[in-house]
Amino acid sequence: MDKTYKIVYCTPSLYIAGGVERVLTMKANFFAEKLGYDITIILTDGKGKPNFYPLSDKVKVINLDIDFDELWSYSFLGQILPYLRKQRVYKKKLTAELMHIHPDITISLLRREVNFITKIGDGSKKVGELHVNRKKYRYYEDNNTNFIKETFAKFWMKNLIGHLRKLDRFVVLTEEDKLAWPEITSVVAIPDPMTFYPEEKSSMTEKRVIAVGRYEYQKGFDLLIHAWAEVEKRCPDWQLAVYGHGNRTEYEELLEELGIDKARCHLNGPTNNIQSEYLKSSIFAFSSRYEGFGMVLVEAMACGIPVVSFDCPCGPKDIIKNGEDGFLVETGNVDEFAKALMSMINDFGRRETMAANARRNVQRFKMEEIAKQWQCVFDQL
Repeated sequence: MDKTYKIVYCTPSLYIAGGVERVLTMKANFFAEKLGYDITIILTDGKGKPNFYPLSDKVKVINLDIDFDELWSYSFLGQILPYLRKQRVYKKKLTAELMHIHPDITISLLRREVNFITKIGDGSKKVGELHVNRKKYRYYEDNNTNFIKETFAKFWMKNLIGHLRKLDRFVVLTEEDKLAWPEITSVVAIPDPMTFYPEEKSSMTEKRVIAVGRYEYQKGFDLLIHAWAEVEKRCPDWQLAVYGHGNRTEYEELLEELGIDKARCHLNGPTNNIQSEYLKSSIFAFSSRYEGFGMVLVEAMACGIPVVSFDCPCGPKDIIKNGEDGFLVETGNVDEFAKALMSMINDFGRRETMAANARRNVQRFKMEEIAKQWQCVFDQL
């Protein structure tokens, strides 16, 4: 019989429609409903705001109402003193809650509490859970950095390493990122669970390529559009559909600049039924410059569509079996990305075989399988 545990998660909020919030909710629900764990989630922000994703009644939520979100209204330097004051209050309140709950395991999603959580003497094992890769943790884009920010980031990372070494376990999402933390001896890799595995699968008959993500530099939609400019010339009956949040203006201007047919290249906003859009597509294009994992890859493959992906850090090489269920292309190599898309477009038989392989291979990301990996960590602790 599996052991049951009392577990506390520490994270900023649950009202945002983010990947971390979705994954945490999935795990908390499964642990509480299926495994009988005593789960509590302690929040610092979003007091009075409803959870975005449905949370089981068996999961307890405590909001400490620290309101770190308030700091975003200050300048970079102006955040320092208010942050320190809020941090002192957070440490005091979190310590009181953990001493009262006495959990077996406390899991930090590596936000503000990572600085002091190992000093709280509540008797619980302390685990850190990271949802981005190391290179992009506390990272500033080239157009949003300066000497002060870069110096702060270096100091912050050095300080972080010291705290991570004190954790009982440090969990990252990929084997690739695990290798990026040589200073940490307690690091293990556990991927995020897939959000759905539909009974239905793509018919592979729609001549449509799909891409999903925020309209921002990280997702590389500019690279995808450049690749599509080549594809549309040689594959005149195929379309590209992109879905996501964010400002599309610069990408729409790029379509104009490259003379791309807007009747066949659709830059859409977000959809509340992305599963349906996957099922109406035959190829998934993943153009990210970097990732923490790449859940949209798993989602698309679960719907039975093969993928063409940049081999960016981190995630794709942990998910895709190159040549079996998709193609991995050198990151940023637009010409090779276009060639991979056209290769898949022009070979229906191979595309169909890859689609079947994709659907089968991603079953290892089902919640039941990911829960077993977490159970193993909990048992070891």
